[in-house]
Amino acid sequence: MQRPLATSLLTALGLTLALTLAACSAAAAPEAKDTRAPGVPAGVTATAGSASTVHVMWSAATDDRAVTGYEVYREGRKVKDLPATTLMTDVVGLTPASVHTFTVRARDAAGNVSPASAAVTATTLPAAAEDRTPPSAPEALRATPDGSRAATLRWTPARDDTRVTAYDVYQADTRIHTVPGTATTAHLTGLRPGTAYAFTVRARDAAENSSPDSAPADLTTASAPGAPPNTAPKDLTATAAKSEITLTWTPPDTGAPVTHHQLHLNGRFATTIVWGTTPPPGRATYAFPVPDPPGTRYTVTLRAQLPDGTWGDFSAPRTVVVR
Repeated sequence: MQRPLATSLLTALGLTLALTLAACSAAAAPEAKDTRAPGVPAGVTATAGSASTVHVMWSAATDDRAVTGYEVYREGRKVKDLPATTLMTDVVGLTPASVHTFTVRARDAAGNVSPASAAVTATTLPAAAEDRTPPSAPEALRATPDGSRAATLRWTPARDDTRVTAYDVYQADTRIHTVPGTATTAHLTGLRPGTAYAFTVRARDAAENSSPDSAPADLTTASAPGAPPNTAPKDLTATAAKSEITLTWTPPDTGAPVTHHQLHLNGRFATTIVWGTTPPPGRATYAFPVPDPPGTRYTVTLRAQLPDGTWGDFSAPRTVVVR
């Protein structure tokens, strides 16, 4: 909307003076000191993973500004200082068959620390004879969305020559959750709306031997209200041969042929895959060399260029090991 052109000089000067004084006052006003502590972390759990380790997890705390970290205590003594993005940790070096009590506190940038969470206890497992045999991989992993920010995983139990003591949930090759070895479900929270995920599960025994990954379970959370539909490539597979990785996937339906895809390795842009002509119908395939030694792990994701020139959503990740 255009402002009137005829404004008296007196009015203009008065308005300028008022704005200048207000700006000076705002600049001079000191920022209020932060004296409010964060909320108490909730949902704290402690699970013995072996004869010498306990896995502690909790839900994110809240603060009037921002939580900047967490402190984990064992028997009232601080044993871990962690960033705000970390909601789980392993406490190691414990005595076999011993009982331990854990609490968690949240901390903000001003150094305010929350009261301690509710205390939880865990008993480390008894010491056992040397065990080098890992459990079998969990099977029949299924992922079911719970709205746009949560999901439930289910699987069939793994087998072990002694017993399974824990199941670890991984997303993009990063452990994000742990449940006891008696469980066959896990509830995940804190997911992003309209995002493609791939989860795997590993079984672990008392000697900290981990099974191979389960087959991945893909899941796309519901989009936020009013958001466009997800545009991620689907059904990505990654297989490794000697010094080479081959990808296959189904491009998203964008209403036009998808001629460009971005390849990301371990969360970083690697290259753009371009079809100079109309891409072939159905599934796409791309192979690329890898100079790294056998055993190197890669997490692979793809996204497609949309008809308007922007890049779409990332595919569910795949982890592949160089052979």
